[in-house]
Amino acid sequence: MSIDPRRLLGLAFASADLLLEVENGRVSLALGAAQRIMGQDERTLTGRAWRDLFTAADRPLIDAATSATDDGQRHGPITVRMAGGAARHVTLVLRALPDNGGRISVSVTPAPAPSGQLDEEGLRGREAFEDIARGLFEAARVTGLELELAMVDFLGLDAVRQQLSQPEARALDLKLAGAVRAESHAGAMATRLSPDRFALMRAKPDHPDDMAQRLSRVTSVQAQAHVAPVDGGSAPARSLKALRYALDDFLREGLKDAPPLSLSEAMNRSVKRTLSRAGALGLAVSQRRFTLAYQPVVDLRTGAAHHHEALVRFEDGGSPFQLIRMAEEFDLIEELDHAIAEMAVKRLAADRTGAMKLAINVSGRTIVNEGFVDHIGRLLAKSDMAKGRLIFEITETCAIDDLPRANQHIQALRGLGSLVCLDDFGAGASSFAYLQELSLDIVKIDGRYVRELAGNGRDGAMVRRLVELCRDLNIRTVAEMVETAEVEDVVRKAGVDFAQGWLFGKPSDQPQPALKLTPVAPAARRAGVSEGWG
Repeated sequence: MSIDPRRLLGLAFASADLLLEVENGRVSLALGAAQRIMGQDERTLTGRAWRDLFTAADRPLIDAATSATDDGQRHGPITVRMAGGAARHVTLVLRALPDNGGRISVSVTPAPAPSGQLDEEGLRGREAFEDIARGLFEAARVTGLELELAMVDFLGLDAVRQQLSQPEARALDLKLAGAVRAESHAGAMATRLSPDRFALMRAKPDHPDDMAQRLSRVTSVQAQAHVAPVDGGSAPARSLKALRYALDDFLREGLKDAPPLSLSEAMNRSVKRTLSRAGALGLAVSQRRFTLAYQPVVDLRTGAAHHHEALVRFEDGGSPFQLIRMAEEFDLIEELDHAIAEMAVKRLAADRTGAMKLAINVSGRTIVNEGFVDHIGRLLAKSDMAKGRLIFEITETCAIDDLPRANQHIQALRGLGSLVCLDDFGAGASSFAYLQELSLDIVKIDGRYVRELAGNGRDGAMVRRLVELCRDLNIRTVAEMVETAEVEDVVRKAGVDFAQGWLFGKPSDQPQPALKLTPVAPAARRAGVSEGWG
């Protein structure tokens, strides 16, 4: 067989075990260890539709990478999964040699599966993206790999979507995800921050304007991009913190006239803004410029409200979760917890029926401070009406760093007649350690497990085992985010004691009786957000 020398040049450029050549969307040549790497011999591969060699989830990535590879350009490496039963992954590098008739040379090498979990679009959730990024920062520090965070904004995307049918809009979302993945490190380091904003980690291949032009061409939606280089000499922990600031800033502000020139600059800018907001938050806390909203927690045996959770609402309408995280970061959380407790006790004292019970959230940072327990003791000493009617939910927004001290304070609160609950069990990595070290009355099961119960046997099994464990420890359980009658039926059959969610009532200005509402669409909820602060 006579082989064009240009094809051999492509193989030399590829430095691969297998060279494929793609022409007009089909494999026109396979040369090398095809059977070992792709599970098919060279003859079988030749003539096959190029994109069909890979799983459906990776085809938008393949389409984008192929479309973006122009004459004289190299694209990749990207890691994808082969179609078929066996979980076989390969790494591809695409190169379009000049004057080669539009054919694309593709090097193929075996590859392990990408670490971490990808969603159905091949994107990473924000938390997983940050976890993998930290590993990349550590590797880059050792190898000298130059990394950068790329922020991509698709302009006018809402207007485009409004003109599409639902299937067409879904196809566009897959195309956008595939295009962004194709620009990312190994095709697996991209995340969607909002419907039209994405972030990705990549090596430094070219100018961000070139990337934006490729994305615009591949998706037919105008893309704007900016990159913030990672400071190679920074410790991975500092780089990760800077990354978080940059992502939060981009999500909130978009790409303004003067985006940051590096992750460090992004962090410095965001810190200045955050300090300003923290000052305003500190003033709001000290002047009690916030209110409480009340959501019923229902006894599943009776259908009546056992108690109401008091949820903080700030005057500026900002995200309670974000403000709580800021309060923890700037040591304002204990003062806020004290203020919420004062407001809750005052509300209980005003209830002459003696039937109302209120649950308030307490940060993991606050519970280890004995000043909080002393404060609660003084409040209850002044209000007999509130004794036995105040419940504390220990949250995991901030990790508890001294479990023995925390347990000592929890027992002191229980000694004052209060029940103590561990909030959002399963949301943090330390949940089982907390359950082992802390003597509690109630465990609230994280809504991410509860919400999918009706259709997910694995989550249902986990909830049932947790309920059994808690029952053995004489601890009652609460299922949060119960939003449909179907989920309520599942948690009831699993043996859960209490439930909370829109099915029984939304948060309101005054405590209301539990009403089983018409099932509603689940509320939008970001991963990691504690419902207790929402």
